[in-house]
Amino acid sequence: MTSQLTAVSEDVHRLSAASRGLGSRLRSPRFFLAASTVAVLCLIAAFPGAFAGWFGHGDPHSCNLDHSGQGPSPGHPFGYDIQGCDLYSNVIHGTRDSLGIGLLTTGLTLVAAVVLGSLAGYLGGVADLVISRVMDVFFGFPTLIGMIVVLESFSVHSVWTVSVVLALFSWPVMTRIMRSSVLAVRGLDYVTAARALGASHTRVLLRHVIPNAIAPVAVLTSMSIGAVMTAEAALTFLGVGLEAPALSWGVQLNTAQQYFTEHLGLLLFPALFLSVAVLGFVLLGDCLRDAFDPRLR
Repeated sequence: MTSQLTAVSEDVHRLSAASRGLGSRLRSPRFFLAASTVAVLCLIAAFPGAFAGWFGHGDPHSCNLDHSGQGPSPGHPFGYDIQGCDLYSNVIHGTRDSLGIGLLTTGLTLVAAVVLGSLAGYLGGVADLVISRVMDVFFGFPTLIGMIVVLESFSVHSVWTVSVVLALFSWPVMTRIMRSSVLAVRGLDYVTAARALGASHTRVLLRHVIPNAIAPVAVLTSMSIGAVMTAEAALTFLGVGLEAPALSWGVQLNTAQQYFTEHLGLLLFPALFLSVAVLGFVLLGDCLRDAFDPRLR
């Protein structure tokens, strides 16, 4: 018992040192820039009308064909699209659908990864065998083709349907990382001590294993949001993702492919916002990885 308590004390000391390193990493200018970018995007997605009204008239559905394809003008800083709608308002309102799909898909993926990865890593045996083989099936299947086939089976391509399909093909990667992390944590001394003190498997898993194994998955989550937003834009650009009246950046890029040679802004502005959003989430995940990974300190 004394050796177990000593081991637990050493684990606590290491966690304290890790917390100090985490704080110094999260005070870096790079983290501040990434977090600020993500925060602004979340505010735009939550209140698109307010942000659209600051520099334009704020209504993406107020269209006039007389203004079709015209350049920037007072109250319309990005000009007009082919339907004569304010392009700035469309790009601003597109943040909600694009970011919404990224967050919803990543949330669904995270839940599946934590549940399945924890069960596979902690229980082992048959549970690990079944979950691992299912993951292997998804790893061996062409992801893009699978997404297109499944999406084509839906009559309506909404934020929810696209998010579910993206999550269906995204969970194996995060689940495998969660499984590996749980395998590393379940044999640590404080987990052994908890079992020796009579804690049930459910309590050990929920109170000790998952909280200490989820850090790598949490880091990957931020990066996954940017990857999902890119995947949605790619699928929509191919004509199998979101459909009008949705206003995601992918929908706008899909519309722009026929006219961007004459009206470059139709392609430039949605692509610019998408690039900034993906870069913000990737940088945020990179900062979190540096903070949580002791080998990078």
